[in-house]
Amino acid sequence: MNLLPTYLLALIFAINGPATELDNSAKEISKVESTSYPIEHHIESMETTLRDECKFNEIPLYGKVKFVESFGDIKIQFVESFPDIKVKFVASFPNECGKWQVVESFPDFTVQIVESFPDLKVKSVNSFPGMN
Repeated sequence: MNLLPTYLLALIFAINGPATELDNSAKEISKVESTSYPIEHHIESMETTLRDECKFNEIPLYGKVKFVESFGDIKIQFVESFPDIKVKFVASFPNECGKWQVVESFPDFTVQIVESFPDLKVKSVNSFPGMN
């Protein structure tokens, strides 16, 4: 049983007085409760939004990556300042924005390192990976 509606009903009763008004207020509160989404929906929505923002040309910027000499999906340049994304290289579970696992086969995307005209500027970090 949720204590918040009971507390609100008592507060409304204390402010408004008669039970007829309380009944109307209770009906309105129950409408709000029945139409509002659970907190899990909002958290899931935020995670989806953050994941959707971590893309370049519809390529997610997390997962298994293979470095190639030419024709990479993304051209990157490693920088120390003003990166587009901070990347943490991990051994497993590259399931968050900016976490990359280097593989030789079955990559999610390929990356070519260039010295000029990159698609993305990347900074390698040990903590707090993600988009800027």
